Amino acid sequence: MKQGLQLRFSQNLSLTPQLQQAIRLLQLSTLELNQEIELLMQTNPLLERGDASEDEYGNAADNSTDEVTLNTSSESAHETNAETTQEHDQDYGQDNSQNNTSNEEVFGAELSERNIESTQSEASQNEPKPLESTSKDANSKDEPADFQAEFNDEFDEFSNGSRWDENSTPSDDDSDFKQQETLQVSLREHLLSQLKLMPLSERDQSLTLLLVDSINEDGYLVESLEDIIEEMPLELEIELLEIQTALRHIQHLDPIGVGSRNLSECLLLQLEVLPETTPHLALAKLMAKHYLPALGARDFVKLRKELGCDEATLKNVQQLIVSLNPRPGSAFSIIGSEHFIQHEVIVKKVKGIWIASLNDGVIPKLKINQLYASILKRNRDSSSQYLQSQMQEAKWMIKNIQQRFSTILRVSQAITDRQRNFLEYGEVAMRPLVLREIAEELDLHESTISRVTTNKYMLTPRGIFELKYFFGSSVATETGGTCSATAIRALIKQLVDQENPKKPYSDNQITELLSKQGIVVARRTIAKYRESLNIAPASLRKSL
Repeated sequence: MKQGLQLRFSQNLSLTPQLQQAIRLLQLSTLELNQEIELLMQTNPLLERGDASEDEYGNAADNSTDEVTLNTSSESAHETNAETTQEHDQDYGQDNSQNNTSNEEVFGAELSERNIESTQSEASQNEPKPLESTSKDANSKDEPADFQAEFNDEFDEFSNGSRWDENSTPSDDDSDFKQQETLQVSLREHLLSQLKLMPLSERDQSLTLLLVDSINEDGYLVESLEDIIEEMPLELEIELLEIQTALRHIQHLDPIGVGSRNLSECLLLQLEVLPETTPHLALAKLMAKHYLPALGARDFVKLRKELGCDEATLKNVQQLIVSLNPRPGSAFSIIGSEHFIQHEVIVKKVKGIWIASLNDGVIPKLKINQLYASILKRNRDSSSQYLQSQMQEAKWMIKNIQQRFSTILRVSQAITDRQRNFLEYGEVAMRPLVLREIAEELDLHESTISRVTTNKYMLTPRGIFELKYFFGSSVATETGGTCSATAIRALIKQLVDQENPKKPYSDNQITELLSKQGIVVARRTIAKYRESLNIAPASLRKSL
């Protein structure tokens, strides 16, 4: 073993910082892209948002043909598609220092900025103070006096601290219904506001508050009464009859069925408030109390035998049970995981041709800060090196965003050209499509197509779809052709919608029906597609 030197030639891919940024921006959704831009604007003083009437350097933009824009009109978009393809066939790794300044110009249109500060200052004068809960954990080992005082403090917020000041006079801006926001009241607040109006003793109020804290968002009591008693301090000397009485108070509140311990009790509480003249009320109570499992299994033969009724009566009883609400607290559930979608592409039919165009509302409008740019023009010494690096970074961001939306537009138009039958006739006309087919046409890599189609959405006359929705595997047909998996799912859904409710199609029968149409699919594949559509098996789809 000895040390030595060798000369070796090799080729490798060097990911420049600009290329890394371009790849990262390409796979971001619209929301994530805006967050990335806001983060960069906080660290780069030369990058800022501009108006649609300004160019990259903050000057009034000329509306002539020299203006750089991505989202053209529907008619011109199709005509310039070939030119756009040639312009963007270059790789992401090209040196940006050799690009013309015209490629650095600002593109797209930004949503008009609102005067947020003035709106917030006016709204803060009339906006009610948020409800601040001062209650402690009802299950903690506190003294009895503290336990009752805790309940009183809980209700003082509803009696003294109103959510909305009725004496306040709304301003002119508040009279606009578009600016009004609906206050979301939780199930707990709704129940406490009703309990405050009931003539209960302090001890009963404390027990009802304890039970309210144990009710989940669906309106069910998640813990048994015995477990709740065991968790309370022995000094309170709570008896089972007392807490049962408190539970009955809660079960008489709105919504009907809240405080139930199971589905049977929830349905029975709702049936008890119905008028006695309701048809088949007695049989419905009997079914809700003893035969819910048989109803869920669609065992109608057993139900007719146990209830002693004919098929028509059983159907009416079933409809009465189905009309009830199995989740009484769902109307008060505060949804905290909303998923907002902004479509990047709009597809329209223009003169018989389907054209894809960018959505102006999601394209950010960026420009270079004019003040810092003028400083750089006057000073080219080493002291302005920091501003020069920030200038280059801002130009990189503007160009990479432009390239991002150009690639999205190219891919979307290629998808539109191949799935025009879907746009015309629906899911049954969806053709098989893979990433490789689009990549070969646009001279891009499959990984690039995968990044473009992830979390990017297209607005079509048939709804909003993710770009990945238009890709799917193929299934061979008897004629030698192929059929898309999306089309097969649509056919399965059509067969289920048209089936006889008394004799629904099994997976084997659906397989035979599709084979008659020339589509050869295995039974397990039909079962997988059926489950993906949230369609129950044939035994659970059977009805009277």
